[in-house]
Amino acid sequence: MGIDPGLTRCGMGVVEGSVGRPLRLVDVNVLRTSSDLPVPERLVTIEKGVDAWLDEHRPDAVAVERVFARSDVSTVMGTAQASGIAMVCAARRGLPIALHTPSEVKAAVSGNGRADKAQVGAMVTRILRLDAMPKPADAADALALAITHIWRGGAQARIDAALAGARHARPPRSLS
Repeated sequence: MGIDPGLTRCGMGVVEGSVGRPLRLVDVNVLRTSSDLPVPERLVTIEKGVDAWLDEHRPDAVAVERVFARSDVSTVMGTAQASGIAMVCAARRGLPIALHTPSEVKAAVSGNGRADKAQVGAMVTRILRLDAMPKPADAADALALAITHIWRGGAQARIDAALAGARHARPPRSLS
């Protein structure tokens, strides 16, 4: 499950598949909160929405966009707060959580770490063989996070397993 955190729009997308196999869209949606509401109420709305999706879809892992500093501090704060809620919801269930940077996601789905939103949306549409681009962009971004995690998370898990096996296979070195 990919989550593109935001206080006003929080994209959520579930993709099924594995490395080297065609991926399939399971579901996509955007949680919305009104800027007229106090932040704590908005965070509760996001928590309830993420919890409902986790209960419904029961993902194997959750990928969340890593928050990075922008010039607008209020945007960063809202994104960071929504990101924290998403991670808490997943952690409460014992799910593995991965953080992927926007440039990592863009590079994974488009081959270009500086791709714009239209390019990412077009590639998500193509990768998942959809009839239309997911809208708004937060929906496409959530799916791109899920795709990135399947492609990169699976590869990273194999690398980690290989390294762990190599460490156990070697006899300990003597330091004398």
